[in-house]
Amino acid sequence: MSRIGKLPIALPSGVTVKVHDDNLVEVVGPLGSLKQQVDPDIQVKVENGIVNVIRPTEQKRHRALHGLYRSLIQNMVTGVSTGYEIKQELVGVGYKATAEGQMLELHLGFSHPFVIQLPPEVKVDAVTERRSNPIITLKSIDKQLIGQIAAKIRSFRPPEPYKGKGVKFVNEMLRRKSGKTAGS
Repeated sequence: MSRIGKLPIALPSGVTVKVHDDNLVEVVGPLGSLKQQVDPDIQVKVENGIVNVIRPTEQKRHRALHGLYRSLIQNMVTGVSTGYEIKQELVGVGYKATAEGQMLELHLGFSHPFVIQLPPEVKVDAVTERRSNPIITLKSIDKQLIGQIAAKIRSFRPPEPYKGKGVKFVNEMLRRKSGKTAGS
């Protein structure tokens, strides 16, 4: 049996889960609401503030979907109760980030800036303090969406291994290479 799939999901106070007729799971909490369509074979039960995901057979497909949907529902419950936050740091001389509403403008050492229109579910904040690298903060209730946007921002200039210049996550440990060494 799936070790992840069989774990029950405890609902924090203020969070409700509804399962509609077409196996659509809706999670409502203080920060908003999220919906997820669940495969018709997988059954979701809500009773006494605990959500259980049940699979019909031991087929490989059912075992895979069991853990998947349990994790997706857990992420939805966490998102609507506490939310998710990702911080990214721009390391490099002249790298800048400015945020106005849902627009994020990045200057990453290219001849042109990158301008990104963010979806309304994601809140962005760009802070540049003196003598420190600019920090971009993304906040959302949808874990998949915020992770996808953070990966897209990082893909514009991934950190290089010699000096570490580029867009990296805060507290990320990079593998650094030594540069040229003197001939022996």
